[in-house]
Amino acid sequence: MPATARAESQAVDCTGINAVSPKCSTNETAYFRDFFYLGGRYLTTSSGNLTFDQLYVEKLTPALGVSQPKPLVFFHGGAVSGVTWLNTPDNRKGFASYFLERGFMVYLVDHTSVGRSSQMDTADYVLWNTTTAEGVEAAFTAPELAAAYPQAVNHTQWPGTGIKGDPYFDAFRKTVIPFTSNWTTGELSMRASACDLLDHIGPSYLISHSSGATYSVLLSNDCPQNVAGNINLEHSTQPFWNYGSTLNSGSAIRPWGLANTPLDYDPPITNASELVVEIVGNDTLALRNCHLQAEPARQLPKIASVPYLCITGEASVHATYDHCVIEYLKQAGANPDWIKLADLGIHGNGHFMHLEMNNLEIAAVVEGWILKTESSQP
Repeated sequence: MPATARAESQAVDCTGINAVSPKCSTNETAYFRDFFYLGGRYLTTSSGNLTFDQLYVEKLTPALGVSQPKPLVFFHGGAVSGVTWLNTPDNRKGFASYFLERGFMVYLVDHTSVGRSSQMDTADYVLWNTTTAEGVEAAFTAPELAAAYPQAVNHTQWPGTGIKGDPYFDAFRKTVIPFTSNWTTGELSMRASACDLLDHIGPSYLISHSSGATYSVLLSNDCPQNVAGNINLEHSTQPFWNYGSTLNSGSAIRPWGLANTPLDYDPPITNASELVVEIVGNDTLALRNCHLQAEPARQLPKIASVPYLCITGEASVHATYDHCVIEYLKQAGANPDWIKLADLGIHGNGHFMHLEMNNLEIAAVVEGWILKTESSQP
């Protein structure tokens, strides 16, 4: 057999999950890894004390050393885990590698109830996973096919076809795992455990995706002295409301505005019912109306004290309602930054932008904001 033919016959398929083969090389950046569990509490049962609410944390130290003054802590979105920040479904470098190469200490967490922080399926932690393969296609990997909102047709950045059977879709779909549907319990445990983490590592930049943005908001409320900046890739903290796919549809949630558990408003309130809510704007599929405070709005001084950034993709459904969080924060006394990627010439991104083909361009946007914010500190 000719040498060329032998080489072709021995070629290794390293697409998607096939890259698990020892014959496939890695694109990841060299780092040292440590793991820890922080927070947690004992729950007394008839058979003894069980441990609940512990938070799994990976500490990634760049092999070439740390050159940046403050660490980064990454909070994943719903139905995935901290691995979302590592390599992408098509085996390219993820956000963790990007920032490790630039000298940042990186911390990855699995939210309490998820992944290696999973809890027992009790009345406190009711596990929930309604994200079907079809739902993943429609919402994240191929929204342009259903086009439930006008911006969806601009989606071009997901690797591969984004539908079942594609190796990159299948690799991503296998990362979708159950998480708790008890938002109150989940938030309370993360407030305690994640502030414990920040107490140990000091002021840090928090980088969150989707529903993970709830936790960075809560930490800005509870331990703002340790939050150097709050960076959100499409914050899923729409005030008071989850939007449906048709006009004037959805469901009430987050009665405290940006969360399901208490925030420190000024003037103070003891019950979420004291917040007066009004609907602002006409509801269209391209631009949803907002559920905001009626004026004069109560302030959120602790949250407002933390520098805030939201980044929104051109083709994501978040392009239709991310403005509502920005408006709510302004009402509450904050001065949030909002970067719409299309305004920077970065086009075609959906909700999981940190996994898409231009993910490192987006990481560079995040880095630029961090460096700008850091340079403005006294």
